[in-house]
Amino acid sequence: METRVAVISIIVESPESVERLNSLLHEYGEFIIGRMGIPYRKRGISIISIALDAPQNTISALSGKIGNLKGIRAKTAYSGVPACE
Repeated sequence: METRVAVISIIVESPESVERLNSLLHEYGEFIIGRMGIPYRKRGISIISIALDAPQNTISALSGKIGNLKGIRAKTAYSGVPACE
C-alpha cells in the first residue's frame, strides 16, 4: 500500500475540543511518527505538529476530522515522495 509522509499543523484556540482531539490522535496512533505541542500562554493557544506516515485517504480523513472540531484549525503539508510498504 502506498503511503505518504505528512505534517498536520494544528492551532488550538479553545480548550473545549482538546479531549476529542486527543481521542482522534489516539485513534490514528499507528500512523503517527511523532508529535510536538507548544503552549503559547501569552496568546492563550496551543500549537501542535503531528508527523504521519499513512495512506493519503487516512491523512485526509484525520485532517478533516481535526479541522471540524470547534476552536481548532488544521492545515496539512505532504511530502512529494510516496512510499510503498
